[in-house]
Amino acid sequence: MARIYISLGSNIEPEQHLQAGLTSLRVCFGPLRLSSMYESEAVGFSGTNFLNMVASAETDLNIAAVVAQFKQIEQNHGRLAGAKKFSPRTLDLDLLLYDHVVCQTPVVLPRAEIVNNAFVLWPLAELAPELIHPVVDKSYARLWQEYDKNSQRLWPVTFEWPPGLTF
Repeated sequence: MARIYISLGSNIEPEQHLQAGLTSLRVCFGPLRLSSMYESEAVGFSGTNFLNMVASAETDLNIAAVVAQFKQIEQNHGRLAGAKKFSPRTLDLDLLLYDHVVCQTPVVLPRAEIVNNAFVLWPLAELAPELIHPVVDKSYARLWQEYDKNSQRLWPVTFEWPPGLTF
């Protein structure tokens, strides 16, 4: 079984879409570990704020199958196939890490956003602080400690999951 880390984000009815996305991930991958929820300004375009978090699961699927599953979940929750990269979205699921794999295809791993975007790095550092980035050879806690926190606005938000909802 491979340990995967997934970035989740939404700025269109984000509470609804993140809950639905997490429920779908739970069905596909089993129990999830979750970071806190963070709010951030849109990066790369002008738009409403995003809610972001990171989840972790285990899978026996290969990388291509995991990514295909994410695309299907996104489409099931209203994301339009072929939508431009920097735009509002109902649900964005990105594979950040697949064990310690470093690859260029079928996707680039580890995902570059880990070290470039606070909305990915902070929740990942919270969820897996001692895990070592397989390329830069630093823990995610250290990467977050060294990150220029003035470069992107990000703050934790209180998020109450509906009663009975488990991941």
